[in-house]
Amino acid sequence: MHLHILGICGTFMGSLALLARELGHHVTGSDANVYPPMSTQLEAAGIALLSGYKADNLDPEPDLVVIGNALSRGNPEVEALLSRKLPYVSGPQWLREHVLGKRTVLAVAGTHGKTTTASMLAWILECAGMSPGFLIGGVPRNFGISARLGEADAPFVVEADEYDTAFFDKRSKFVHYRPDIAILNNLEFDHADIFDDLAAIERQFHHLVRTVPGNGRLIVADDEPALRRVLDRGCWAPVETFGEQGDWQLMLERDDASRFQVKQGQHKEVVEWSMTGRHNASNGLAAIAAAVACGVPIKTAAAALSRFASPKRRQEVRGEIANIQVIDDFAHHPTAIALTLAGLRAAMDKGRLIAVIEPRSNTMRLGTMKARLPESVSAADDVYWYQPPQLGWEIDDVAEQCVMPAHVFKDLEALVTALVDKAQPGDRVVIMSNGGFGGLHEKLLAGLSERHASGLSV
Repeated sequence: MHLHILGICGTFMGSLALLARELGHHVTGSDANVYPPMSTQLEAAGIALLSGYKADNLDPEPDLVVIGNALSRGNPEVEALLSRKLPYVSGPQWLREHVLGKRTVLAVAGTHGKTTTASMLAWILECAGMSPGFLIGGVPRNFGISARLGEADAPFVVEADEYDTAFFDKRSKFVHYRPDIAILNNLEFDHADIFDDLAAIERQFHHLVRTVPGNGRLIVADDEPALRRVLDRGCWAPVETFGEQGDWQLMLERDDASRFQVKQGQHKEVVEWSMTGRHNASNGLAAIAAAVACGVPIKTAAAALSRFASPKRRQEVRGEIANIQVIDDFAHHPTAIALTLAGLRAAMDKGRLIAVIEPRSNTMRLGTMKARLPESVSAADDVYWYQPPQLGWEIDDVAEQCVMPAHVFKDLEALVTALVDKAQPGDRVVIMSNGGFGGLHEKLLAGLSERHASGLSV
């Protein structure tokens, strides 16, 4: 069957394309923005990518068009497929009908940490010999791909996003997945472009809770008031909590969370790994709890995390030149920015922490989180703000409220030049965006390398 995927380079749709290819389908796709790591793995899988949306992309006519939630009415390919009455379906519905089926589904939901926690969970199940399938909105470095089918009867791990499904289905994606085990990691306001308030998101999370069977399991953070309100609406599956007072608890043995204890009842295990930040330790705790609920011994789960590598674009070290480290992170919400910087700060004993931030998400463009941004970077020594052309407000207002030196750039090349000029040995430069950021990472590393090769001090 020929499947054509609209929005194929999105993290979810790109992963879906890999699963469809693995099932033996002929897969093509189009997107407005094509950039790594998704484009790289799609091309490696032999999937043809078409740049831009146009009616001609539907020739020859595919057997089925799978539509991503970034597409809307008015898009030329959407209008063409509707006019020509081509069969179409949303990505989440296709996943449910063609992959998840009767498999044991483990879903990871929450405002933050979904990609990292889902990657941890899949890796634990892999180390336990289960050969799981997974679909993750990033590329777990332990696997090198963002999705695979796994064994036919093995569990399937899915990153469960609360964003809407498609232009013709405004339910959250995760209601399609019908998980047996669901992690509810955290919950706060986000996606201001589709949700009016936090209560609207809580309603969608309760729709997810309603789909978990009575013989399933909910793994829920114990310190999240919004999640308590979700469960208070009704819950029909057993609940295990994780956190300070939860059924599952952690105790840091190092301030940077690179070593911590996991406790559940009389069971205690130690995880020592390359990750940092209490939030990542909490993600790991949730992943262990879900894996144990799936039949993995707690000792096996803890040992697996000790060999876990963070997904691409999650505190990923992209390179180091003259003892200046360049880190890529997907953080694009004030809470995620703050947690990322705090974790990196705790792991540093010298040098400066320099934050470089592109407010790019739909929520950021609307200015909903603007007031929280100055405080979110408090752990940094220096912050460089980039104002993308489509931002609907002035970033200078945020920079003026930062307590540390804050710099604003509207030109990418000028930003690269400034960073190359100011970075010193021992510094860690963390670049945060949910997009490609115009190749800033590579440009910065190239600039630092050229400066170092010239013999000039950095």
